Amino acid sequence: MSPPVKLHTRRLGKDGPEVSAIGLGLMGLSGIYGSVGSQEERLKFLDRAWEIGATNWDSSDMYGDSEDLLGKWFALHPERRKDIFLASKFAIKGSVGPDGTFSMSINSSPGAYKVHPVHAVQVEYNPWTLDIEGHSGTFLLQTARELGVAIVAYSPLGRGMLTGQYKSVDNFDPDDYRRVVPRYQGENFTNNLELVDKFQEMAAQKGCTAGQLTLAWLLSLGDDIIPIPGTKKIDYLEENTGAVDIQLTDEERKQLRDLVDAADVRGDRGAADRAFADTPEL
Repeated sequence: MSPPVKLHTRRLGKDGPEVSAIGLGLMGLSGIYGSVGSQEERLKFLDRAWEIGATNWDSSDMYGDSEDLLGKWFALHPERRKDIFLASKFAIKGSVGPDGTFSMSINSSPGAYKVHPVHAVQVEYNPWTLDIEGHSGTFLLQTARELGVAIVAYSPLGRGMLTGQYKSVDNFDPDDYRRVVPRYQGENFTNNLELVDKFQEMAAQKGCTAGQLTLAWLLSLGDDIIPIPGTKKIDYLEENTGAVDIQLTDEERKQLRDLVDAADVRGDRGAADRAFADTPEL
């Protein structure tokens, strides 16, 4: 039995598989952003994701019990395994250097592509984080497009901030990872909300939420952009996937781009200071 609903799809790279245009990041479902529901509640969450066609899932063994939870869900629904495109992360012991580099740079990408075909690169990409466009001198987006490599955009909603749901660090659970990230601290937090407020104003005019507008904007940047927002709540899951049906006019895209380019985003975004370092040439 296939999912009752089929979302719009996008190809993962020039000759990779087709996946749902909006994926599902599973990090938050396992406690990184504070408390989570019971196992039963989280399994129902995955049921709903499958039902609405959000079948492009991203996990990792570093995401708490995420992979254990997925294993239980697949055991309960073995017939659904074929419907899920599952991405995870791993490394061979000793193969990762002391610099802790992740993501890719403009110089590393072609080298990696020569060793083995690369269908996609997963990097943070959202209105607050435009590094791959060349902000940090990487021009990774341009290089990926030259190679026919898709961009899987993690944290497309700025770790939830671009939804407009958070107005203070006090809105985070005591054990929420965002409490230690500079971007969400003190004056940085207040300053960065200015762009969020402007997105909310445009979203109200458009008849959607700020989160949906953000995802629609990312989708409008090219068919090679595949956002993977995460959430712990079914309501937000449905809201996020609904962004695939929101069409932006050229004028709206320009307005949003102008807002993004003019934004003065402050604060480090977390464990990403080595994100675009070059790796040794092979």
